[in-house]
Amino acid sequence: MSLSSSYRWLPSGQGAAGLRPQPLLKQRAAGIAWSDIIHPIRRPDICLRSSRSSVTWTLRVAARVSSEGRKDRRQKAGPCSFLVGDSEAGRVMEIRRVWRWGVDKRTVEIAIAAAATVVLGVGNRVLYKLALVPLKQYPFFLAQVATVGYIIVYFSILYIRYRAGIVTNEMLSMPKVPFIAVGLLEALAAATGMAAGAILSGASIPVLSQTFLVWQILLSIIFLGRRYKANQLLGCFLVAVGAIITVASGSNAGHSLKEAGIFWSILMIISFLLQAADTVLKEIIFLDAKKQLKGGSVDLFVVNSYGSAFQALFICLLLPFLSKLWGVPFSQLPNYLRDGTACFLNIGAVSIGCEGAPLLPLLFVIVNMGYNISLLHLLKISSAVVSCLASTFSVPISVYMFTLPLPFLGVASSIPPGFVAGAVILILGLLIYAWTPSN
Repeated sequence: MSLSSSYRWLPSGQGAAGLRPQPLLKQRAAGIAWSDIIHPIRRPDICLRSSRSSVTWTLRVAARVSSEGRKDRRQKAGPCSFLVGDSEAGRVMEIRRVWRWGVDKRTVEIAIAAAATVVLGVGNRVLYKLALVPLKQYPFFLAQVATVGYIIVYFSILYIRYRAGIVTNEMLSMPKVPFIAVGLLEALAAATGMAAGAILSGASIPVLSQTFLVWQILLSIIFLGRRYKANQLLGCFLVAVGAIITVASGSNAGHSLKEAGIFWSILMIISFLLQAADTVLKEIIFLDAKKQLKGGSVDLFVVNSYGSAFQALFICLLLPFLSKLWGVPFSQLPNYLRDGTACFLNIGAVSIGCEGAPLLPLLFVIVNMGYNISLLHLLKISSAVVSCLASTFSVPISVYMFTLPLPFLGVASSIPPGFVAGAVILILGLLIYAWTPSN
């Protein structure tokens, strides 16, 4: 949207030195940015534009044509075009500055992707709890259904995008070692998280999960060479504190951690370290792809598909250990999967108490896939830390959703005592992180 403009007529004979605009606005206004230098014009089909998309320079050339028996006339050209004609007095150029709000396209894209991630993150948390209503005896089965669903859906979408020409052979021929590492990290994170989660109480896990953001910052500094400003570090700290207060207030989380023991708390922290390493590694894959593809970008479904495939491979190798963590002896795993399938489909004698299946589990799997895709897209266009902040922002909204009379959940939960204070601190942290100090 144009706010105001200033221009003056300059004879072309003044040369490059004469192409300096004289803006009417002397001071920088809030939310508006501009540059005061225009480079010399070298050819007549150029539109001057600054490196930031929030500023546009529009050049218009008018030609005065004087000849015998004709009147002088002035022809104006549209933006980024020229009308050149003979002139006794020389050509005249109009340099017009167009002011626009200082929000570039990338910022808008990140904001939209972050909002989508928050919405899907809330749906993912709520639907997971709803899906466990009919499958309360088969949570391990639900996890395996989601893993198999990832592979089928992701590779199907990858094939469609390959046939459409969106995914290229160069993308598919990228080195597979990073994807193997992604699958290994995700499988180990799941194994350690399940082991610690079986001992720790539900109130202590959200507190320990805030170490995920700390690990991401440290790993991005070490492996990506990223440097964070003071306001960004303060914002991340406030987000973590706000999430802890929102979820754990009034739940005696500290007492629960003390009862569980230091070993299981450390194991859960290691699980979040592995998850943070996984997200930073994916960011490295996207950055390296730009070099390997000569400025191009690898399609996110290439990363999702291969990462999920190798994760499933390592999950299969860890299956005896993982099934034991869920209370299912490995020798009884076939019977467990058979009964879980019957409950999932809501058929047979074991379907008693499986009301809500298969709709609720399917809704969870679909939304969970959308959430993972949205999270990876946000990581691709921004950073691992930004994707983590968006995911964390969904926590207090999910807590509030559980206070509503949702179907199948029975009596709604009460709002934690520190919910409002924690939510305010969390939002304040996000605003401080996004705030860019003026020079």
